[in-house]
Amino acid sequence: MSARRVMTTKGPESEHPSVTLFRQYLRICTVQPNPDYGSAVTFLEERARQLGLSCQKIEVAPGYVITVLTWPGTNPLLHSILLNSHTDVVPVFKEHWHHDPFEAFKDSEGYIYARGAQDMKSVSIQYLEAVRRLKSEGHRFPRTIHMTFVPDEEVGGHKGMELFVKRPEFQALRAGFALDEGLANPTDAFTVFYSERSPWWIRVTSTGKPGHASRFIEDTAAEKLHKVVNSILAFREKERQRLQANPHLKEGAVTSVNLTKLEGGVAYNVVPATMSACFDFRVAPDVDMKAFEKQLQSWCQEAGEGVTFEFAQKFTEPRMTPTDDTDPWWAAFSGACKEMNLTLEPEIFPAATDSRYIRAVGIPALGFSPMNRTPVLLHDHNERLHEAVFLRGVDIYTRLVAALASVPALPGES
Repeated sequence: MSARRVMTTKGPESEHPSVTLFRQYLRICTVQPNPDYGSAVTFLEERARQLGLSCQKIEVAPGYVITVLTWPGTNPLLHSILLNSHTDVVPVFKEHWHHDPFEAFKDSEGYIYARGAQDMKSVSIQYLEAVRRLKSEGHRFPRTIHMTFVPDEEVGGHKGMELFVKRPEFQALRAGFALDEGLANPTDAFTVFYSERSPWWIRVTSTGKPGHASRFIEDTAAEKLHKVVNSILAFREKERQRLQANPHLKEGAVTSVNLTKLEGGVAYNVVPATMSACFDFRVAPDVDMKAFEKQLQSWCQEAGEGVTFEFAQKFTEPRMTPTDDTDPWWAAFSGACKEMNLTLEPEIFPAATDSRYIRAVGIPALGFSPMNRTPVLLHDHNERLHEAVFLRGVDIYTRLVAALASVPALPGES
């Protein structure tokens, strides 16, 4: 904590300009379900102007704009580096916060409280400040650096990165490698994510005989739905025990599932003809997707006639980014971390990020938010980040961006 105390700034007159910029960005209320994307784009346009970067705006859906800030490299034949971050943040329950979640309040210890402090406005500003520092020091790199700021990630990215990767403007970026968000790590180590689980959101619908609730009616929707729920929760328990039994396994390496909604019924005294249950599966990347879908069908069939399921979301293209030293991108990333004496813990991301869309079009991507000795508070009440951790992240990204943008020409690039 001594390093934090040294770096902590006590008043606005002595606050580090990077911290001031971070807090300014946090105050832009890009909270779902009605994010103020316009103000975020205006903020980013101003950053581009100040940094002397080109700024491209691509509207992938009405009101959904991708902002791209570009620092050209010296060799246009080489593939570029993509630094991706999302601009939206998840909703808040203000009554549970110690401070207004959109005030970016900084306490006397240097903790900045705000929705988006960890997820992921910190990384957006770390990209920008790393580029600012490198430019001010007179650096030029062989590879072009693109910073992409995308909407809609917190609700699936369907009007953001999912559409963007299919557009000619994305192809024109000629990305060879990407960085995106990760998670905090409460230990001294830094977590880096090379893949992620696939979100499968399913609704199981059960139909059966209706009638008066005073009778023992056979073949009811509830009985059959109960069987499916039991099958899925038994699978959940198996995966939970597998995770607990193996200390080398991390959460992202097993498939999780939670029952998130139950629907049905019209009155206390009427047996409903239809009931449904919604589940959030996060499927591990090594799972046989077709076999797993057949398993879901089997659970429904075993429950009886009239039990079906449908997908509200289904991602089936999990990719893994190489993490061995023979891969030039990993070698550059991990090598820069070693030079900074950072301990890396490579993992599979337990939830979902826009990296899945980037990897699905063949671009290797790592998820990395440089926040160690920090509790994981994304989506939580009182989300916060210490300013010293944030500033060290700027230092880390400065080294990482320089290393990645300097990766020599790969086969097929020159």
